[in-house]
Amino acid sequence: MTSFDTKYDMYPAGDVGVIEGEMNIPTRGGPSGDSMEFNTLDEPIKETFMRDLRAVGNKFYHVLIPREKTSLLKEWDLWGPLLLCTLMATILQGTERADNSNDGGPEFAEVFVLVWIGAAIVTLNSKLLGGNISFFQSVCVLGYCMFPIALSLVICRIILFSTQTTFLFFLRLVISMSGFVWATFAATKFLGDSQPDGKKALAVYPICLFYFILSWLVVSHSNV
Repeated sequence: MTSFDTKYDMYPAGDVGVIEGEMNIPTRGGPSGDSMEFNTLDEPIKETFMRDLRAVGNKFYHVLIPREKTSLLKEWDLWGPLLLCTLMATILQGTERADNSNDGGPEFAEVFVLVWIGAAIVTLNSKLLGGNISFFQSVCVLGYCMFPIALSLVICRIILFSTQTTFLFFLRLVISMSGFVWATFAATKFLGDSQPDGKKALAVYPICLFYFILSWLVVSHSNV
């Protein structure tokens, strides 16, 4: 007896079972309850841009006020880190003088590579320690948490337009270290629970070192 005959004998004569169900084809009509399927293919470019911009702004807000730990982990993206990295690299890049000599500041590519390679190394360390979040989620958090450092860089850039004194140097130092502390606090707030107990200190140390290097670039930036 074949397998089909065995299954056929499970039903009475003349009744081989009825398969019932519905095949729903998404239409362009309005939403039906909570089962709406959001389709962005027909969405205007302006609406797509504004929706993504609001999402990036919302993540920046959660970095400044880190109350909800999962706000950067649920829907990760790299738009915010890319914008911050480009902004910092543009401001920090060295200027070429009239005698074709550089002022000693980092080049655009050097800052860009430092940020992304540094974030990748910190993320790799987190994964090796047993972190339970994905690689790109960690890079997203580390990138967005550069926001306080980027703000301190903009403020220090404005201060540099004044005649520099010892007081203004220490003011820039305080602003830079404030951005460092806030960035480290926000990053550990989001990533702390992803590390196993007993290894959190090993995961926090590279984060502190990463943000400290960026903050040192901010305070050592002296050309306008």
